[in-house]
Amino acid sequence: MKALTWHGRRDVRVDEVPDPAIEAPTDAIIRVTTTAICGSDLHLYEVLGPFIDEGDILGHEPMGVVEEVGAEVTHIGPGDRVVIPFNIACGRCFMCDRKLYAQCETTQVREQGTGASLFGYTKLYGQVPGGQAEFLRVPQAHFGPVKVPEGPPDERFVYLSDVLPTAWQAVAFADIPEGGSVTVFGLGPIGQMSARIARHLGHRVVAVDGVPERLEMARRHDIEVLDARSDDVPAAVRDLTDGRGTDSVIDAVGMEAHGSPGAKIAQSLTGLLPDAAAGALMKKAGVDRLAALYEAIETVRRGGTLSISGVYGGMADPLPMLQMFDKGIQLRMGQAHVKRWIDDLLPLVTGDADPLGVEDLATHRLPLDEAPYGYEIFQKKKDGAVKVLLTP
Repeated sequence: MKALTWHGRRDVRVDEVPDPAIEAPTDAIIRVTTTAICGSDLHLYEVLGPFIDEGDILGHEPMGVVEEVGAEVTHIGPGDRVVIPFNIACGRCFMCDRKLYAQCETTQVREQGTGASLFGYTKLYGQVPGGQAEFLRVPQAHFGPVKVPEGPPDERFVYLSDVLPTAWQAVAFADIPEGGSVTVFGLGPIGQMSARIARHLGHRVVAVDGVPERLEMARRHDIEVLDARSDDVPAAVRDLTDGRGTDSVIDAVGMEAHGSPGAKIAQSLTGLLPDAAAGALMKKAGVDRLAALYEAIETVRRGGTLSISGVYGGMADPLPMLQMFDKGIQLRMGQAHVKRWIDDLLPLVTGDADPLGVEDLATHRLPLDEAPYGYEIFQKKKDGAVKVLLTP
């Protein structure tokens, strides 16, 4: 089969690789019909190379049609249309019983000290072959796959794999009071959907980005926007909120924020080391570009909540603890517990109304063979790229 594989920093290629096969009675094989490039994939493209091997298959936002199931998989069968959550969870361990599926104890990567395994996401998260491919083996398929109806286009459902649950959790973790306000930093796919979900739930939303196409997309969905290139964002938000700041802030940017030149240099130098040395250094002394996080901390009102959905990977990041303590802010974060939020989201994507505008998110739809180009324009924010969908 064809699959998108990693070959080095900013070097991904479509290769011929062996077809996957059932390896355990809880496995399933799906034929991928649509898969997406995630902002988190760009961290693999740019920063996290020390934790990837050449030839690893990328991608964690797939959906498709079931081809084959193992003996213990009974809730789906061949021919069913399914979305695959990006985290791999068993549904029956201590953590899963508490709906903390991103911390599943059955698939935790204990040798790395990390949470549940993820599709297509480095040795840190199990090195499970990903979904930017023609076929995908799905472990823990007795629980994970989400069956969706026939009829509507894939674009209506594919974001249930990651974007929508991650955005819904970001809003839930933000703990916005009834009729309250939230600032969303970053208008990539997660930020766009976080803003739309918060507005759908009745909150005032201010969204921040520096890319014109992203700002315009948010405006189309009646979101107030601030241009990060020209505004003193914390001051501008205070001006909009009686001098206080918003009740909550969502950081949907993560480790590669612009405006952190020192950390960018450190990341680049680490990437030049041999993988073993670079990996050890990043796990103990890695730093992130924190410009967006610092602004988020400054923007949230006193006593408010900061919700972090953007991925961070540093182990030695300096945080303004005096300011955080003095303001008395709450902080919540983490990988999305995808299946925890499916019951909330499925009704919003199956009806005709499309209240979250899921069919107005993808800016590019490419065949799998053009995935390297998709990565390039998404990483460089070229050609108005906000979300790239791939068709194997």
